[in-house]
Amino acid sequence: MSDLRADAVWTHTPEKESPVKFSRTDTAVVVIDPQNDVLSPTGKNWEVLSDSVTENRTVENLVSILTAATAEGYPVFVSPHYFYPTDHNWLFNGPLETDELRTATFARVGPLDLSGFAGSGADWLDELRPFIETPTTVVASPHKVWGPQTNDLVLQLRKRGVGKVILCGMLANICVESHLRDLLEQGFQVAVVSDATAGPRHPTFGDGYLAAMVNYAFLAHAVASTADTTAAMASAEA
Repeated sequence: MSDLRADAVWTHTPEKESPVKFSRTDTAVVVIDPQNDVLSPTGKNWEVLSDSVTENRTVENLVSILTAATAEGYPVFVSPHYFYPTDHNWLFNGPLETDELRTATFARVGPLDLSGFAGSGADWLDELRPFIETPTTVVASPHKVWGPQTNDLVLQLRKRGVGKVILCGMLANICVESHLRDLLEQGFQVAVVSDATAGPRHPTFGDGYLAAMVNYAFLAHAVASTADTTAAMASAEA
């Protein structure tokens, strides 16, 4: 991957700063889909995600990123994914959309009804809940396909003067990459945390995480591990 973008893939040292200069005044952590169906062994997609989540230590690294954000004073935004019963009336869907609706991934009974939500696949992963259910974390409206074009994440970031994003969450090659692409088009600087995400290993489609890492190297302003990202967050001047 470093051969693709030597300046984007970096290790934090005093001599080598991040290509994205983090600042507590204009940098935010954005977490995509921190939900049970893609991060928990009880989730509906665990069979194809378990190896990548486990090998990357995705949950532990998300906790580390959010712990650093809390300690260092970086704002946190969450872009969740929900499907409601009315979404089953869509007339066409791609392969993954079809599978999500078939398996009731991220399913809720309605936009204003939380019946059965607690502990469901659409609910937050318990390890991440303390960082999300706080007065300061901004939970955007749900994105409906993959990217933030269908929710208010960009508005929420812009209204708070955020121009730089530390991006993490699930799935690496689907919603995270779609958020990356749109945020870049919207003029944000984006650093992706390479081990605070994971992807599916599909018997026909291939390894989604590896596909994402190739594209991150081509697209993102920086791609770094959790350790290097948290070090850069801590060493930011303001």
